[in-house]
Amino acid sequence: MVKEMRGNLMGYLGFLGFLGLLGFITDNPGFFGFFGFLSSMWGRGSDERVDQNVNRACRNAFVFTMAASALLFSYIATLRTAVSLRTALFELFQLYSWQYQSQSCLLAV
Repeated sequence: MVKEMRGNLMGYLGFLGFLGLLGFITDNPGFFGFFGFLSSMWGRGSDERVDQNVNRACRNAFVFTMAASALLFSYIATLRTAVSLRTALFELFQLYSWQYQSQSCLLAV
């Protein structure tokens, strides 16, 4: 029963195909992509291969998103560490140069 309803609902997507006519009216070729929905108006519903491909695409998109997020967070953490390290080294060398100058002043006296 659910599969029959799903097939019938897929047919309603075909009505989005008529939005492609706006491409001719407005001279905007971005609307021509909606003509692709016209094929679902006369389709027979969902196919097992289509379901498998959709599931595979969703899985791949999830894995890619998680990997990209992990890389982005690692990059941000590395940058924050690099800024902290730069600040720490700057303070260390400022302290070292101050001590070196004070020692050279004491030796000169």
